[in-house]
Amino acid sequence: MPSSFLALVLGACCALHASASEKITYNIWMENGLQAGTQTIERKTPLTVHTQFDFKENGRGPSYQEVYRLDALGGFKDFSINGISEMGSIVKEQFHVKNGLASWHSNAENGSKAFIKGQVYIPMNSSWALNALLIEALKKRKTTTLALLPSGRLSLQSIAKTTLKKGKLRKQVELLMQTGLGLSPQFFWASTGPRPRLFAVILPGYSLMVQQGWEEYLTELNQRQSDAEKKILKLKAQSLQKSIEGIVLIKNVKLFQSETGTISEPSNLYFNKDYILGIYPQEVMPLQASFEIDAKERVLLPGLFDMHTHINRWSAMYSIAAGVTNIRDMGNSNRELQEMIREVNAGDIISPRILAAGLIEGVSEYSSYDGILIETLEQAKHAIDWYKGNGYRHIKLYNSFPKEMVQATTDYAHSLGLSIGGHVPAFMTSKEAVEQGFNEINHINQLLLTFLVNAQTDTRTLDRFYLPAQKLADLDVDSKEVKDFINLLVQKKVVVDPTLTAFEFIHLQDGEMSKAYETIAHHMPPDIERSFKVGSMLIPDEATAQVYRKSYLKMIELTGLLYRSGVPLVAGTDALPGFSLHSELALYVQAGLTPSEALKIATFDAAKIAGVDRELGAIKVGKLADMILIDGDPTLNIEDVRKVDLVISKGKYIFPNEVNESMGVKAFVSKPSFIKKLPKTELNTFLN
Repeated sequence: MPSSFLALVLGACCALHASASEKITYNIWMENGLQAGTQTIERKTPLTVHTQFDFKENGRGPSYQEVYRLDALGGFKDFSINGISEMGSIVKEQFHVKNGLASWHSNAENGSKAFIKGQVYIPMNSSWALNALLIEALKKRKTTTLALLPSGRLSLQSIAKTTLKKGKLRKQVELLMQTGLGLSPQFFWASTGPRPRLFAVILPGYSLMVQQGWEEYLTELNQRQSDAEKKILKLKAQSLQKSIEGIVLIKNVKLFQSETGTISEPSNLYFNKDYILGIYPQEVMPLQASFEIDAKERVLLPGLFDMHTHINRWSAMYSIAAGVTNIRDMGNSNRELQEMIREVNAGDIISPRILAAGLIEGVSEYSSYDGILIETLEQAKHAIDWYKGNGYRHIKLYNSFPKEMVQATTDYAHSLGLSIGGHVPAFMTSKEAVEQGFNEINHINQLLLTFLVNAQTDTRTLDRFYLPAQKLADLDVDSKEVKDFINLLVQKKVVVDPTLTAFEFIHLQDGEMSKAYETIAHHMPPDIERSFKVGSMLIPDEATAQVYRKSYLKMIELTGLLYRSGVPLVAGTDALPGFSLHSELALYVQAGLTPSEALKIATFDAAKIAGVDRELGAIKVGKLADMILIDGDPTLNIEDVRKVDLVISKGKYIFPNEVNESMGVKAFVSKPSFIKKLPKTELNTFLN
């Protein structure tokens, strides 16, 4: 479950005439061609803009109405937004400038600040119109940067232009790259000239928005944007990741032995671009190395696994910066994912290795549009054949998958040597899914809905979130029903992917800092830090809030019980890529696991479950050189896992401080390691 549609797409654009009344309508399409929403931007007067935004996908989505009153520079004198968030909470926010003071109020935040001429306020929630008006403000001022309120600075760059034809009409549009909001650039197509207008907003592999009537150009613009982004990402890869040359020695390093969850005495480890060559006691250095890293008794971990992501080219960098060198993508645009895998293998983007899971979804009004949509068993089998032929090892079924086809589908996947699991199809229980062949259940809510639903409960709706929030607080974990179900999971060796971090939202209220991200919030760009205080669920009063908090704590408690009972867990996130894996492991420790047990889940256990343990998941001679150096000891304090000093993977090494800085993230390591080039000697063999 993505953390929020708007969190992923914050950054769009529009343009509006500065004089006449004007209304522009945009249609929002999913990549598979189905319409999922609309945006209208209407200028009532030269300085008053009204907007309407509606988007629905996978049974959820936001709906906003905004009013912007502009000043002569295109900034906001007044702003208001009302609506419903992706998960159903009330969105209400206001901003105004009066007598030199800027003030803002929302459900999550109250603030004021002396207003400096030229600043533009950034709301907690907004539609595409926000960045549309930011672009207009930049054009009016004939500048490429813009000071933001409460803080930050926006930059804009034109990176491509083209002319579109429609009969006798010609429309020149340019691709704009906006930076300064979020952790990655945002891209939009806008008309050129002194009064630019939003033309299209494209999220490759996900959604496409375009001015009504110009849909025929989406494919062309999508390709042009993709080509431009790939060039930018390739340059980043060339500057931020370095090739490993010759033999490298990491001396004075403590190794996390992931199979046992223990820490070794200080050792010397040799590796080259491919493999770990040797591990020796601290006083033994038998191999000539070309480069040396003095770890100063820091801890070396196998590269981490995030077993539940929906990756894109930009979020891949967050993962690497957090020491996540291997991810399992749990549902994506197959076209985009296949292209990404090729780019990863070529070293053209900074990314973990990608282990692909193939998503199969049924057709309904609640469908997720990733993966392959089916209506018949034959279509489901053809989808599995395609995934098998393209190297996928796991099949994920989704909410709208027809429940009457589950048994035959799992049997077919198993016959081809593939594991299968996912969300529990609507009108089934997780117990029934396990009995019919599921090897894995994704998300703690999907697992626990088995105690909360009946045959009429439609879990394609927001009920799949609200029922656990409302009812889990009273679940008796010692009941026979719970114990019998856990025994079934153990007997069937069913893997559980809790994604606890992703479900913190069920109790988080507006204005309350997320516990999952509170230790890293001050490292993040200002708008990301503010977003950690925005609630998602409709929580009308404190009594409801207390129930929802107890339900979330019950999710954490059940996760610990599953582990102690022998149910295999994988650490997945389905939240802010990279950084949220550390939060997930911290929640496992809160559930009663030791830090070493949590780290074992994210290394050795993950590699074994993913079927790649012959080469990954442990620091041993002969395994791939896939390792991260930590400035601390996460076996004593799990929060230390955030202090990733060095990442070694796929024949490259990366300093996370550099990657984080490129995303506007403050460093987690104050004194990073450096690689020292050694003089050549005659010794170039192992001494046995």
